Amino acid sequence: MIRFFLLQNRVGKTRLSKWYVQANDDKEKARIESEIHRMVVARDRKYTSFIEFMNYKLVYRRYAGLFFTIAVDVNDNELAYLETIHLFVELLDKFFSNVCELDIVFNFNKVYSILDEYILAGEISETSKLEILDRIKELEKREKD
Repeated sequence: MIRFFLLQNRVGKTRLSKWYVQANDDKEKARIESEIHRMVVARDRKYTSFIEFMNYKLVYRRYAGLFFTIAVDVNDNELAYLETIHLFVELLDKFFSNVCELDIVFNFNKVYSILDEYILAGEISETSKLEILDRIKELEKREKD
């Protein structure tokens, strides 16, 4: 199960934060996000993209200047979650036509909608890019009406 999903830039600014488990408070979340950023940024590329952290396993991937990090149960399949990150990036890229950090910042509500169509309550609910993008387009169409 996915515990939380983070999208952070190189500086450490969290651009997307979706928690599927209850955290103590916002200060605790900020502390965890900051600690994760320090570990991921400082890690050499020759090492794997998996880090054991607290009671979780962090699976992360860097795309340009953004770090996509998923915290999962220790026994979950790491490679499946690397593919999860990659599919999410492909969804963003397809939706925004060559996505960049500014697209995420200024259209955060659409990014959260895409993530919610893809991952529901910490579990992957849909893996078809076409299906997810069709649902998002339908939601946009209904918003305009």
